[in-house]
Amino acid sequence: MQINLLSFASVMNTVWAIFLAILILLIMITVHEFGHYIVGKIFHFKINEFSIGFGPALFKKTKKSGEVFAIRLIPLGGFCAFEGEEDDEENKSSHPDAFNNKPPWQRILVLIAGAFMNFITAMLCIIVSFAAFGQLLLMAYRVEPIPAGQEQTYYEYSLQDEDIIVSVEGRDVYLVSDLQEALKGGKTGDCFTFTVIRDGKKVKQEVRLRSDIENSSIAETAHLFRAIGVQETDGEFEIYSCKVKLGFFKTIGRAFVYAIRIAGTIFTVLGELLTGVLGLSAMGGPVTTISVTSQIVSQGLLQFLEMTAYIGINLAVFNLLPIPALDGSKVVFTTIEWIRGKPLNRKVENIIHFIGMVLILGFAVLVDLLQLF
Repeated sequence: MQINLLSFASVMNTVWAIFLAILILLIMITVHEFGHYIVGKIFHFKINEFSIGFGPALFKKTKKSGEVFAIRLIPLGGFCAFEGEEDDEENKSSHPDAFNNKPPWQRILVLIAGAFMNFITAMLCIIVSFAAFGQLLLMAYRVEPIPAGQEQTYYEYSLQDEDIIVSVEGRDVYLVSDLQEALKGGKTGDCFTFTVIRDGKKVKQEVRLRSDIENSSIAETAHLFRAIGVQETDGEFEIYSCKVKLGFFKTIGRAFVYAIRIAGTIFTVLGELLTGVLGLSAMGGPVTTISVTSQIVSQGLLQFLEMTAYIGINLAVFNLLPIPALDGSKVVFTTIEWIRGKPLNRKVENIIHFIGMVLILGFAVLVDLLQLF
């Protein structure tokens, strides 16, 4: 009986974690579409439907203006449908407030509003996280003993257990990628100035590298920790995050920088994917995202806020990339129209966006399948 109860509790915990992961995705998608909606309303675009989710409608309400608000069965998407958004020149809406009848600069603002709302929501999550729990900074939980015969070389040039890393060479360290960038190109014996919190006080600590910093992908960090002398135990380096409380203004300022740094790592990952430094197996589609997110958010509110912010910034950056079917690509086409004074062939543009959507969906399925092998 006890085993059955434990099994039931485990299943319920898993279900709860998956629910939280889907909730984060749903929140961020809804926020994104609401960004399009609210800016569209400001400029009096005709909006046909605002929907949360895809598939059959579970709830639907039609306003006097004709706008439809719906909650649909599949909670992995949503849309804000503007009048005439997908029209071509042969089948163009005659409504004066149809999407393509509005000035290009207004359409561009509507298109980027979704990503902007994702970023703002992510920022709010980070600010709440920093204010309630403190900022997560890297901490050297356990430092590797100095090799025999090299005590004189490294004794005064090593981190100490539970040193919280604040900056390296004047560069603030928010993420492991910041540490990678600060130490990039370092060779065995090179010294770097670390600012750490030790026993509650900020101190400067010269750290001499114990090995070369290799030029590897952003996902490969083992050599980085080995170089600064952080101990390896059972294949995992003993470097953890430690919560550090900040004042009001520092919370706001560092939250903004933290969000920008997360966005920077996304561009780094994309660059490494394009150059082949990072393999596709390091990526994940919707299934992998939900799986990984569920594991993290089930740990507590702090992790929920951090993951929500991370996903929000990811969505903001990804949607503004000039990839067909995404908002960034539509901004490019609208900008060209603005410069030329007339649109490109809208039928061709719609075909390009359709092909882009098919490729994005195919890519999402592919990277999820790669996680199985």
